[in-house]
Amino acid sequence: MNKAVFLDRDGVLNVAPIIGGVPSSPSKIDDLQIIEGAKRAVGILKLNGFIPIIVTNQPDIARGKADIESVTQINKAICEVLEIEHVYMCPHDENHKCKCRKPEPGLIMTASANLGISLQDSFMVGDRWKDIAAGQAAGCINFFIDYSYNENQPSPPFTKVTSLYEATLLICN
Repeated sequence: MNKAVFLDRDGVLNVAPIIGGVPSSPSKIDDLQIIEGAKRAVGILKLNGFIPIIVTNQPDIARGKADIESVTQINKAICEVLEIEHVYMCPHDENHKCKCRKPEPGLIMTASANLGISLQDSFMVGDRWKDIAAGQAAGCINFFIDYSYNENQPSPPFTKVTSLYEATLLICN
């Protein structure tokens, strides 16, 4: 079985614009800014036998604030820069009640089934409570990047970190 590190996108790999104390997604490719240390972190994860996998909610598609082409272009750019091969994305809003939208574990479970991943040997790194809840529901070990957003905080168990790079160092030691 393979082992993975599931990575939220906005706020973990790229800078998430903050609107009213809450993170959002870049709306176009020109707004994309990779977080310092993310490329190095992903490289270290891969060297240590982990498959890096992006699992991201992108509700702006369902809300009509973004089109699938723009979001796909941003995902592709992140994957190219960070050398990540796998992205699992939920385009739904909360009211769709789908199984793929975090805090549901659907994205993680689908990736696990597709790629032969042992969830108990895998990790989730996120910056919002929904990321951690999804990782917990899937049976992963969880790292929470705490930016002190103006929203709910995750429930334990998780390890609080300041960046993907810090989480990577803990995962690989």
